[in-house]
Amino acid sequence: MAMNLGPSLGSSDEDEVMGTINTTPLVDVMLVLLIIFLITIPVVTTSIKVDLPKEANVVRETQPENVIISVNKAGQIFLYDTPIKNPADLLGRMKKFSAMKPQPEVQIRGDAQSDFESVGRVMYAVQRAGITKVGFITDPAH
Repeated sequence: MAMNLGPSLGSSDEDEVMGTINTTPLVDVMLVLLIIFLITIPVVTTSIKVDLPKEANVVRETQPENVIISVNKAGQIFLYDTPIKNPADLLGRMKKFSAMKPQPEVQIRGDAQSDFESVGRVMYAVQRAGITKVGFITDPAH
């Protein structure tokens, strides 16, 4: 029993399954990526050799010869833990430290909420006394 398949049942060349993959979109994407890489590579690489500085966070320890002046929130001045009456008294005490050999470093601890004028008075007294090394003590950022 043979069946006769006519033109209506579809055994023609049009209905055959394609066995190849269309690679044109793949090639287009690869060419676009190649162009992007060719444009960005010269921007990333530089021709000048520069040795960049390395960051080193050195914790400074308070040495016994350092003079610590504190200014609290109310503007009161303290030399170590001793309250200072006025900036003239501070100036007299700083002149004693400036005569020392080697001269000690003055470290100022100012409250973040204190008036700048109080810290400015301390800096002015230290400068008038002839102290050359002055630093500020702060809390490290979190």
